[in-house]
Amino acid sequence: MKSIILFLKKILLFIELIIAVAVINWEKTLFIGVIAVDQFFKMKIAGSMVVGESIPIIKNFFHFTYVLNPGAAFGILPNQRVFFLFIGVALLLATIYFYPRIKKDSRLLKFGVLSLVSGSASNLIDRFQTGCVIDFLDFRIWPIFNIADVAIVFGMLIVIYFVSFKMENRH
Repeated sequence: MKSIILFLKKILLFIELIIAVAVINWEKTLFIGVIAVDQFFKMKIAGSMVVGESIPIIKNFFHFTYVLNPGAAFGILPNQRVFFLFIGVALLLATIYFYPRIKKDSRLLKFGVLSLVSGSASNLIDRFQTGCVIDFLDFRIWPIFNIADVAIVFGMLIVIYFVSFKMENRH
């Protein structure tokens, strides 16, 4: 338990560093930060646990559970590695093309897009390395997921909100 607390303290220090750097360039910091934090946790989980192992952080509520997901969210479309690699690379290329065209005053949309793309990029790294995505956040009432998945869902919700409510106010 002490090693987990020490590990979490190191993560908090890392997050503080990211926030400090974010003042300089929040866009690069968000993109790199999501990938770095997600990959760091995945590396620690994969290096210290065996697949299927579960460590309770808050017993019967929140555990670190190491699973390999060969599919998309909730394990749908399992073993479609080439498809997911293609979609991930296409998303990155589309973002490289379209992101500079987002208006400067659309910070919310930029935040959503960067969150979505950084999470996708981190999961894409896993797919290139192993063919599967490492999942480890286990709340016992929801399928196991990872930090990149949180960024993807959060980013997608922001993009949907922006497209649904903010874009129509700009015409």
